[in-house]
Amino acid sequence: TMPSGMGAETLSPGRYCGGGALKGDKTLSPGVYIIDGGDFKINANANVAGEGVTFYFTGDATADFNGTANIALSAPTSGTYQGVLMYGDRDNSNTANKFNGTADSQMTGALYFPSQSVEFLGNFSGENGCMRIVAKTIDFTGSANFNADCTAEGLSDMPLPGRVSLVE
Repeated sequence: TMPSGMGAETLSPGRYCGGGALKGDKTLSPGVYIIDGGDFKINANANVAGEGVTFYFTGDATADFNGTANIALSAPTSGTYQGVLMYGDRDNSNTANKFNGTADSQMTGALYFPSQSVEFLGNFSGENGCMRIVAKTIDFTGSANFNADCTAEGLSDMPLPGRVSLVE
């Protein structure tokens, strides 16, 4: 499981079984973090930062990020996982991933959960609006900003349709 202490700590890429909750000040070293089962939480008032990180969720693992945490995470800008911040295994069951953030928090990169839902609450996005979300279902509450040109952040250009329709 992920360390949950309150002190400042640097975490390393690897496999973390059973989820875990990050508290206090945490810096994530670049690389792939495999979350195997359980809930991966970032608790209230935590300060979590990491550049060049990818989270791979498997074994029905989910994300649950608290709104009062300060989050600054970005995907790799080159290599195998270029542009991918979070990747949900297609074999995961349809459970919810919750991202609740403030305008000061940033998650830069793609959030890919093809067999799970994403609940996106709050006012945050990626650096320069560079966040992409692909999920079975997406529920937005808040006022996130999205940008179509994110090549500097490792994401390819995204063609925008003439209009977007929301279906209830």
